[in-house]
Amino acid sequence: MDKYKLQITGSSLRYFFNYLIREKIKFYSIDKTKNSLIVVVSKEDYLKIKKLKTTCTIQVLNRFGVIKIHYLVYKYRYLLLFFLLGLFLILFCSSIIFEVEVVHSKEEIRTLLSNDLSSYGIKKFNFIKSYEEKEEIKKKILALEKEKIEWLEIDRVGPKYIVHVEERKKRKKEENVFPRDIIAKKDAMILTIEAEAGEVVKKKYDYVKKGDMIISGTIKNKEEEMSKIQALGTIFGEVWYKVQVEIPKKYHEEVRTGKEKRVLSLVLLDKSFSFTFNKFNQYDEEKNYILKHSILPIGISQTTRYEKKVTDKEYTIHNIDQKALSFAKEKFNKKDILLEKVLKKTDKDSKIIVEVFLKVREDITDYRKIEDLELKKEEMNE
Repeated sequence: MDKYKLQITGSSLRYFFNYLIREKIKFYSIDKTKNSLIVVVSKEDYLKIKKLKTTCTIQVLNRFGVIKIHYLVYKYRYLLLFFLLGLFLILFCSSIIFEVEVVHSKEEIRTLLSNDLSSYGIKKFNFIKSYEEKEEIKKKILALEKEKIEWLEIDRVGPKYIVHVEERKKRKKEENVFPRDIIAKKDAMILTIEAEAGEVVKKKYDYVKKGDMIISGTIKNKEEEMSKIQALGTIFGEVWYKVQVEIPKKYHEEVRTGKEKRVLSLVLLDKSFSFTFNKFNQYDEEKNYILKHSILPIGISQTTRYEKKVTDKEYTIHNIDQKALSFAKEKFNKKDILLEKVLKKTDKDSKIIVEVFLKVREDITDYRKIEDLELKKEEMNE
């Protein structure tokens, strides 16, 4: 309810108070001092009192309810207007791209990426993209430039985008062409043989040891050697690994999801009050002060919040399998995992040690000069 706190002073104070009672003015509180009367009345009664003719002085000490908000807004309207205008400018400027930097040693790649980014709206003085839009643009550029670009990452630092790019390395034609065999890089079971030149001496699902020949560079007619060439091809095989991982029984993990949000906050003492809605339940944040009072503990900060996923779990011998397999697979994140299996689990003090078996599809292609092989045979004969 809207109320006014009034201070009434004057020589005929007692007479005026009795007159107010006769006029049926309702008082919510009354405090008498030596020379004044302090009362709290409703908005309607205050308007009645203002119309009464009296020699007493009536002064408003305070307001309560909506009328106080109206009064404060009107009193500080210019300050509030400048604050809102400043806030709007800060929010507007924080959503504009002021610079796009492509990090690469080659000017050709930098120009290519700058043009692609510009065509998708990531350019100077455009609006900053959301995380979802940025990821979609990254996918489109990688698909468009798949012959030239291997990897791309678009990082936002304030009003600036920093783009890291890795060029796709094309297989260079070897200047020195020499006869060679294609051999196994490691022990494996052959899954595919993509032969371009040479004689294939192994077949799919054959088991090979490291150094075994798969494609021969020696071309024969029956038993007679006709020529020696450079064997060309790619071999993929199934390789086996045993990986040991150690996991604490009480496991805590904090991982950033990649999503981020910029917010404007009022900092008072050690607390922050955000002007924008926070959609992240858990996050890390980095503060950048825009305004900060030199004496008072107050300021306005532009804060970047990074969403994170927090995992707290207690592991035992019985529930450790999935986490152990996940840790083991992380060591082969760029390879195709065909099979994973937990072999052995050991409970030791505050951790659990798990042995994991993995079948991995890998490129097992390696090369050996034919001259080297012949030299070894000659040395053995001697």
